[in-house]
Amino acid sequence: MASSCLLLACVVAAAMVSAVSCGPPKVPPGPNITAAYGKQWLEARGTWYGKPKGAGPDDNGGACGYKDIDKAPFLGMNSCGNDPIFKDGKGCGSCFEVKCSKPEACSDKPVIIHITDMNTEPIAAYHFDLSGHAFGAMAKEGKDEELRKAGIIDMQFRRVRCKYPGETKVTFHVEKGSNPNYFAVLVKYVGGDGDVVKVELKEKGSEEWKPLNESWGAIWRIDTPKPLKGPFSLRVTTESDQKLVANDVIPDNWKANALYKSEIQVD
Repeated sequence: MASSCLLLACVVAAAMVSAVSCGPPKVPPGPNITAAYGKQWLEARGTWYGKPKGAGPDDNGGACGYKDIDKAPFLGMNSCGNDPIFKDGKGCGSCFEVKCSKPEACSDKPVIIHITDMNTEPIAAYHFDLSGHAFGAMAKEGKDEELRKAGIIDMQFRRVRCKYPGETKVTFHVEKGSNPNYFAVLVKYVGGDGDVVKVELKEKGSEEWKPLNESWGAIWRIDTPKPLKGPFSLRVTTESDQKLVANDVIPDNWKANALYKSEIQVD
């Protein structure tokens, strides 16, 4: 089985021989994958990590900051992406169709996965390190275990719009440690582009939209010497410049480490 997002180990040569690298040669990353929804399939290499039928990370999280990726709406259909896919966190939440035709266990039928984590192994211009569950989903019926035994495969992918069930709305998790002078929020379940490039906050009674800084993954933060007063409205901008406004989504009695569901979603 392929390991987690650190995929390959190096072999040290025998005594009196300098160290050598092993495995496939390093490959420069490809151009960033943007919110262009074309029909063209691109080539990538695929691996998997975590438990064979699991969601990837042992804590069901990842470098985007999401939790419970084994549960709806992700349901374990998620993946690490290398630099041009993860994009230093701005690729978090983006959706892709992936498929494989070789080895024989591959079904050549596309499945949809979500980017929830990152990898840095330079084995291909585009590299998806999928959850065991998502990797197996590319197999013919009853052949998922056989496909996982292949370890590293050639695969095809294309970016697609994220489509969530009707009851799934854009959701905000106020991060631990947040207070009136430091506010950090995780943004998830954004339809359409899936990823977020800008987040702004507006206090009740104010007309000013205050920009948040990207902290890490899908987490955005603001530091302010003047205490913030709720309720807060949040404005989210996706990669194709679509703006979503969640009015008063964070109540005046908000708490850190709490989840707040909006009533908005991309049509």
